[in-house]
Amino acid sequence: MRWIAAWIALAGVAHASEDIADKYPGSLLYDEPVEVIPGVFSAIGASSPPTYENAGHNNNLSFIVTGDGVVVINGGAAYGLAKALHDEIKVITDQPVKLVFDENGQGHAMLGNSYWAEQGVPIVAHTDAAEEFETYGGTILEGMKRYNRDRAQGTFVQGPTETFEDEYIVDMGDFHIEARHLGPAHSPGDIVIWLPEQSLVISGDMAFHERLLPIFEDTLTADWLVTWDTEFEALNATYVIPGHGHPTNMAQVRRYTRDYLIYLRAKIGAHLEAGGDLADAYYVDQTPYAHLDTYEELATKNAGRVYEQMEFE
Repeated sequence: MRWIAAWIALAGVAHASEDIADKYPGSLLYDEPVEVIPGVFSAIGASSPPTYENAGHNNNLSFIVTGDGVVVINGGAAYGLAKALHDEIKVITDQPVKLVFDENGQGHAMLGNSYWAEQGVPIVAHTDAAEEFETYGGTILEGMKRYNRDRAQGTFVQGPTETFEDEYIVDMGDFHIEARHLGPAHSPGDIVIWLPEQSLVISGDMAFHERLLPIFEDTLTADWLVTWDTEFEALNATYVIPGHGHPTNMAQVRRYTRDYLIYLRAKIGAHLEAGGDLADAYYVDQTPYAHLDTYEELATKNAGRVYEQMEFE
């Protein structure tokens, strides 16, 4: 508790940097797992794009030691990365991994399923995430191989073994675990893992911290905001393990997710009102968020995609 309290106290400072070298050179993991609250661990990913140096570990790979088995959240970006996480779990507990949740259909959530499937572990995801990975899994795998080279060894396209629509509830050991699809958010099939008794949410890409969020072609920002306001806020979580960035609280992920979306949409809305075109929309002012990692890579792309959406709203 003291560990996460210290992070929450310093949550206004962006800690991670693309310039920081791999924090755990003895492992494919970017950083070793830490215990966020009793029984809940997370290996915090790099706040940069996926690279060979971080082995694609640029999202958070979490797990819950329930007392009657381990539940893993995110398959990981590659076979070897999933194995590296499992190696760390074995150091912490002799309880077997009994379930894996994929937070969405992106590569860093699902490509490591190839390892977990070989261990005979059930893998659960939302139906939309499963469909996304089934459609684009081959392309996603090839993209991962380009940056990960030899570290991609053993990885193959393996979707979830079970899917759900609204919620998937597990009672295991000391934990009541609710996997929920709250509604449209960052990408198809986004889910959160809600631990009501601990007031902790493993948010997946519903919420970002310390790095600028990416807006994809299928990221409907207006719908994401509705899901946030009507469903995610209603959890009233005390602790948040975001999809990207260190564990924190609701105020911080609200600041860097919901508030950023509102800010950017307001800027683009004013630009449209003034008769501005797409070429100039890329350069609307986003400097209040310039301190976040991946700002240089994503800010202009985000502005262009929001412009294209809001033209037709």
